[in-house]
Amino acid sequence: MTLDTLEKTVENETGVLLYFSGEHCNVCHALRPKFAEAFEQHFPLIKQIYLDAHANPEISAHYQVFVVPTMIVFLQGQEFAREGRAVSLHQLVEKLSRPYNIMTEA
Repeated sequence: MTLDTLEKTVENETGVLLYFSGEHCNVCHALRPKFAEAFEQHFPLIKQIYLDAHANPEISAHYQVFVVPTMIVFLQGQEFAREGRAVSLHQLVEKLSRPYNIMTEA
């Protein structure tokens, strides 16, 4: 995926979860399925994109990702939430629920 393609996706989708991880990051690999399941259940219209931060240095630099895992959630093309390293899935779901429901009820 190129930076240009990713930016167009962020602009055109209702919501996007960018999940930056690393090949040797055990925390990244443990959290990824939990985030995937939670987003499928609670936020089915948010497109999930997983990127290896080290394999995509241009994209990582553009989004200022310095640690993995880092999750960035975009709603209607705007960055809404950013969580890095120590992430609470429960808190992120709570934070996104209200704006997501408002966006998708219209």
